[in-house]
Amino acid sequence: MSFINTSEAVRAWVHGWAVSRGAAEPFSRPWGFTVDIGLPGHVMSHVLPTADEATVRALTGNAAAPGVRLKALVPPATLASWLAPGWSLPDGPGFLMSAPLRATRDHARTTLPEGYRLRTWTQADVTRAVVSTLDGARAARGQIAVTGTTAVVDKVETSPAHRRRGLGRLIMHTLADAAVVRGATVGTLAATPEGRALYEVSGWTVLAPLTSALRGADPA
Repeated sequence: MSFINTSEAVRAWVHGWAVSRGAAEPFSRPWGFTVDIGLPGHVMSHVLPTADEATVRALTGNAAAPGVRLKALVPPATLASWLAPGWSLPDGPGFLMSAPLRATRDHARTTLPEGYRLRTWTQADVTRAVVSTLDGARAARGQIAVTGTTAVVDKVETSPAHRRRGLGRLIMHTLADAAVVRGATVGTLAATPEGRALYEVSGWTVLAPLTSALRGADPA
């Protein structure tokens, strides 16, 4: 399975991301989706699959609580030029990526380096993978949320002291294997520039830029 278009990929990503983060079911809007998060600093997210200047100006120009985010598939410079006062781009450039999910056939890709251990578990359609040192320090982690035949990879990170040892690739292949067992055939994720390099090595491709804007605190 592969996505027919980017809008389809965005829909899959939004719904899987909501499951991964334990957020509310995304609410469809004429311009995209709204997801209620309910966390300090991240009250809700508006996601625009096909952003345009008029829509962004209308959404960000209306009264919004601090902590509201707007995510659009445009480069940072484009989104920044459309934002109303009070909004910023705190996270830098990002990318929406996708890949077909297949069971790992190369055993070496899922073999732990010496001195580490891997634990995986699944709860409520989310599988988590954690690599730790033998004394219990976390070295790498990630999770994947399965929603039917699609899955969203989320929160992949490797601690600085444990990078360049293949742990990130191990996490990616472990998560993909877990999703395939549960029936997923294609995955999506949101990547930073640093993460993009890891994901491309693992067979993922960029579908579009993905930029996040944040409504800041109200003036004192």
